[in-house]
Amino acid sequence: MTVVSGRHDEVAIEQRHVDRVYERLAELRQEARDLRSAGYRRGQERHPGALFERDVMVYQASRMLRELETEHEGLVFGRLDTDSGQVQHIGRLGVRDPDYEPLVLDWRAPAAAPFYRATPEHPMGVVRRRTIRCFGQKVTDLSDDLLMPNAAPGGMTVVGEGSLIADLSRAKGATMRDIVATIQREQDEAVRAPGSGITEITGGPGTGKTAVALHRAAYLLYSDRRRFSGGVLVVGPSPVFMDYISRVLPSLGEHSVELRAVGEVLDGVSASRLDPPALAAVKGSARMRRLLKSALAEEPPGAPSELKMFYRGQVLGLGAAELARIRQAVHHQRVVPNRARREAAVALLDVLWRVAQDSGEVPVPRERREVLAADLGDRTEFEDFLDAWWPRLHPTEVLSWLGDPARLARLAGRSLSAELVDELAASWSRGPGGEEPDWSVADVALLDELRVLAGDPGEGRRGQEFFFGHLIVDEAQDLSPMQWRMLGRRGQYASWTIVGDPAQSSWPDTEEAAHAKEVALGRVKARRRFRLSTNYRNSAEIFELAASVLADEVPPDALPKPVRSTGWPPSVRAVGPDGLAASVAEAVDELLAAVEGTVGVITAMNRRHEVAGWLTERGQAEPRLRVVGSLEAKGLEYDAVVLVEPTELIAESTTGRRALYVALTRATQRLTVLSSNDDWRR
Repeated sequence: MTVVSGRHDEVAIEQRHVDRVYERLAELRQEARDLRSAGYRRGQERHPGALFERDVMVYQASRMLRELETEHEGLVFGRLDTDSGQVQHIGRLGVRDPDYEPLVLDWRAPAAAPFYRATPEHPMGVVRRRTIRCFGQKVTDLSDDLLMPNAAPGGMTVVGEGSLIADLSRAKGATMRDIVATIQREQDEAVRAPGSGITEITGGPGTGKTAVALHRAAYLLYSDRRRFSGGVLVVGPSPVFMDYISRVLPSLGEHSVELRAVGEVLDGVSASRLDPPALAAVKGSARMRRLLKSALAEEPPGAPSELKMFYRGQVLGLGAAELARIRQAVHHQRVVPNRARREAAVALLDVLWRVAQDSGEVPVPRERREVLAADLGDRTEFEDFLDAWWPRLHPTEVLSWLGDPARLARLAGRSLSAELVDELAASWSRGPGGEEPDWSVADVALLDELRVLAGDPGEGRRGQEFFFGHLIVDEAQDLSPMQWRMLGRRGQYASWTIVGDPAQSSWPDTEEAAHAKEVALGRVKARRRFRLSTNYRNSAEIFELAASVLADEVPPDALPKPVRSTGWPPSVRAVGPDGLAASVAEAVDELLAAVEGTVGVITAMNRRHEVAGWLTERGQAEPRLRVVGSLEAKGLEYDAVVLVEPTELIAESTTGRRALYVALTRATQRLTVLSSNDDWRR
């Protein structure tokens, strides 16, 4: 018989166990410090292996300390009572008592899987699953799921209404929380999928795709750290997004994973500026590669147009036309420019030799060609000419050359309209003082392409091609073909986890992007696909409105299903252009008073700074308030959202209503839409 009572007593029981865990943790920390000290002492001994032994001991002890001293929010968060009478506690890291008996199972361990996968239909031997909430080292609440009522012993206490719904109602902070205590079965299957090959995770808004991907990174490192010693790289859409997710992995005890926004993938360049969607679509297209190759083959700006050298009383001269033919011939040798300096020098000296032969004024025996080459090639004036005529090409410099509209139009030919030429050139032109352009996120992939085409391997953290052991790509549906090429270089020998939602895509040519993705992934590898179908973020009321804007584009079965209702339908308000600022301020004040967590204001990209200006004083006084453009909102969530002029979001995006769909699905509790017309409604 099961008793549904006794919360206070059960909290006390769990508190005693949590206290025991923290006491043992303190002992383990001291043991690690003692081991580290012993390691340093070992290094002072005078035998051949002492220094090696010191390094090993200090490394192992430091690693243990780093794991044990991590600030874990809710170190112990779960408990399983099985039908065999066994009790297992689940936590963020494994802790054993002095007899090596487990006090806490690491959530990634196979034995912990039933905490996430057991259901009433398939209980996996779990009678009661308990979620434990802590603040620091204090147990604050419990919530139980009874999975095998008939196997419950008499007097077993069941507390609460289920952990997931309670957790979903919690206020959101400025950064993403981990979901380690509330991972659901379909999510856990994706988290624990094998680390080899390609794992694709799709799902609509609020299905936990990002959280699953981050927990997967922690799981892979736990299950096979040596295999992924090459590093795990997580790539997301924006610095705002990366900052939002930055605390998840450290909270799971992982500090070695590298997080980069797509505009930060190339070492030495960091871009957060977003081009207008139409311009970004041009820059991201695979056809840009042809333009970049043509730019590298062009004569650099300021290159000398003639070469004159004296040799045995002769003036040997090469004019612009001859130099152009030599440049073209060197490029036809298919050696990348930055490794073709020798070929360029040899080609110049060959032509100078022919000029000397053909002049007839001073006979030069044919067999003495090497004499001329040695003489002229060693001269400072020849080296200076070669430096100017065939300089080392830097990606940022080459792309800024295309800031010259005349050069860009000549290289592009008919592939770009005059309007696009002007827009592209303006985005790549240097400042009035010669300052480097303000690179956009789309430009980073072009710079990386130029790096490879020019033959400059760079000096990045991974060597020439920055190889990683595993790549996790979030919001993958938005990547351009050129961005897929950039990521493909870093994942040539990697396994992949690819996370996205086709319904949220902001890339207009899905076929081109799909082809680039397959090229980036390389030869066919083992593949597995997971579809997350439950929306844990949005209330049913909010998601009903969001789904309505895609009614003609996406079948209902392809959209996720929300699991909760709040009773608060979205507030859709008609406003006039003159009253928009006041209406935004009013809506923000209402929502700040209504929710405990964050409030986001989402606008069209070109209106973001204007709207932020309306709310400057409120933003300074209230850290819960954020103003973001539609593209910056990808992957983020807020307790409440004010959506400003939805029609503008549709108009600015190359994928139309999909951008609005994304914005409408950022709120967990309340949504207010301010619109001067109803064109966005279906």
